[in-house]
Amino acid sequence: MLGRSSSPAGYAVRGLAAPRPGALAGRSRSLLARAFARNSPLRTMDWVLVAAAAGLSGIGIVLVWAATEPALLAAGLSPRGYMEKQTAWVALGLLLMGAVSLLDTRQIRAWAPLAYGVTLLGLLAVLSPLGAQVNGAHAWISVPGGFQIEPSEFAKVALVLIVAYVISEARSGLARPAGTPGVRSVLIALACAAPVLALVAVEPALGAAVVLAVTAGAMIVLSGVRLRVIAALAAAVAAVIFAAGGLHLLRSYQLSRLTSFLHPHSDLSGAGYQAAQAKIAVGSGGLFGTGLFHGQIVAGNYVPSQPTDFIFTVAGEELGFVGTIVIVFLLGVVIVRALRIAARAGDHFGMLLASGITVWFAFQSFVNIGMTIGITPITGIPLPFVSYGGSAIFGDMIAIGLLQSVHRRRRVFE
Repeated sequence: MLGRSSSPAGYAVRGLAAPRPGALAGRSRSLLARAFARNSPLRTMDWVLVAAAAGLSGIGIVLVWAATEPALLAAGLSPRGYMEKQTAWVALGLLLMGAVSLLDTRQIRAWAPLAYGVTLLGLLAVLSPLGAQVNGAHAWISVPGGFQIEPSEFAKVALVLIVAYVISEARSGLARPAGTPGVRSVLIALACAAPVLALVAVEPALGAAVVLAVTAGAMIVLSGVRLRVIAALAAAVAAVIFAAGGLHLLRSYQLSRLTSFLHPHSDLSGAGYQAAQAKIAVGSGGLFGTGLFHGQIVAGNYVPSQPTDFIFTVAGEELGFVGTIVIVFLLGVVIVRALRIAARAGDHFGMLLASGITVWFAFQSFVNIGMTIGITPITGIPLPFVSYGGSAIFGDMIAIGLLQSVHRRRRVFE
């Protein structure tokens, strides 16, 4: 079949009059006007937030390349293998972000229980024969094509959604003028969070479980619950921590990793090795770093898990203090913009959703960077947007899309 020509001759063959150039120009201007109308998605998105997330992801692609190239070359493989995968994941993540940002918060709120249920099934599948064990942890599900899915990364999104849903649903039905959530809504939120926390901890993924616990607790505190409920919740958390230590619920290697950051040089051949090597790598970069692909510690693979949990050490050695400050600054922009969206949200669900994501990003960034410079325990969590991993990138980008949805809903009704 012949293609339809848009030339004047083509219109003549079909017996139609060719459109005037002015009409085509007017149509183009109309499309642009609709694209940039006051309530269009392009006009109502927070582009500063998008730019910061995209900038961090771009830096992450380069750092993953630098971290993995020496080992791939030594193995006779393509030096860009991991970099190409990370690039593809970032591209797909940006598409996910765009799709989620177009959703109305009322749709997101209605689908929150479904997202929670699917996530629970994924966490259960990890512990079944479908799960894959890596470094002693059952945290992944193998899928065709040689890829793996890490449900605990999506659990962060699901937890934020379900806690915001439960508390906002309970609060919307209150008749009290203050509108503060009661004990019942807090207990329901905790009951929803408990299975997620338990399944992630059983994998075991202690770092992810801590992020989930802190995020859920902060959302409950920010919901407007009364002080006596907060005090009771804090007492319960203290009791759980005491029980975990007294009943020896934590494994010996987990205790070693949690305490080794205090005295890393006392056990350089064991638990303190990672912490000591990470500090050396970050400090050896100086002000401007050794240059990309010129880091001796990176090339020697002296720091375990360089592309994932310890990606910040690659930035410290090869980009120096200046490079690490750029990463910290962009993370700060993401956190501040998320906090701004939470403060200006149009409803309680949007406020809690944005607040939960803010706490998630802020706490996880602090712990990840802190463990590379020796101020926090080594817990094995990725640096948002920067560390290697498809599931982590997808979870982070979905969270940015949720923030955009909350932001757009407020802007539409201004």
